Amino acid sequence: MPHLTLAYSSHLAAEGDTAGLMRNLARCLAEHRADGKPVYPIGGVRVRAYETRDYCVADGSPDIGFVHASLKVGSGRSAETLKATGDALFAILKAHFAAPYEKQGLALSLEVGEFSEAGTWKHNNLHARFKRP
Repeated sequence: MPHLTLAYSSHLAAEGDTAGLMRNLARCLAEHRADGKPVYPIGGVRVRAYETRDYCVADGSPDIGFVHASLKVGSGRSAETLKATGDALFAILKAHFAAPYEKQGLALSLEVGEFSEAGTWKHNNLHARFKRP
């Protein structure tokens, strides 16, 4: 259950291929391995991005923006695995936004947290779909 949510300042929409970025991030999660085994089931991968039109960063200058990514995963993975996941995702974000980072003020951030199984409800046929031959 890796759910990755991005919020980004609206002026960054013109800076690149948001749909392509989301595909790259989803692929990173689906292909992530620990001890040679998949860490996240492909049927649980979710990546979404929200353009933020109303925001203020630092002094409010119009050429300052942000991208904040929040990854939530099911509990039970080691700290090392979560760090490796965060490192891989953050490398993709940094590469994608390298050009605007060089031209303007830009704050990139990523947080990784765990869902507790208590307090979550799921109804999902995607895992079965990807197990079919």
